[in-house]
Amino acid sequence: MRLDKYLKVSRLIKRRTVANDACDAGRVMVNDKVVKASYDVKVGDVIEVQFGNKAVKVEVTQVLDTVKKDEAKEMFRYL
Repeated sequence: MRLDKYLKVSRLIKRRTVANDACDAGRVMVNDKVVKASYDVKVGDVIEVQFGNKAVKVEVTQVLDTVKKDEAKEMFRYL
C-alpha cells in the first residue's frame, strides 16, 4: 500500500492530500529515510511524521485497505 494511503487509512493523518503534502515536504521518514508518498509500506516499517515541533513515531503492525475507525489503532503501535 502507498504511504500516503496508509497514513490516511490508519488515521495518523486525516486526509490523503495532507499526507501527500507532508511526504513532498520531507516531513515523513520510514526507517530513518525521507521517502515519497509512493513508498510501499510493509509490516515492520517504522514511520516518523513531523507535526511542527512534535514528532510521532509508529511501527506498522498491519496493512489493510479498509478499516473501521475503532480498529484503525490496531494498524500500528506507538514507539
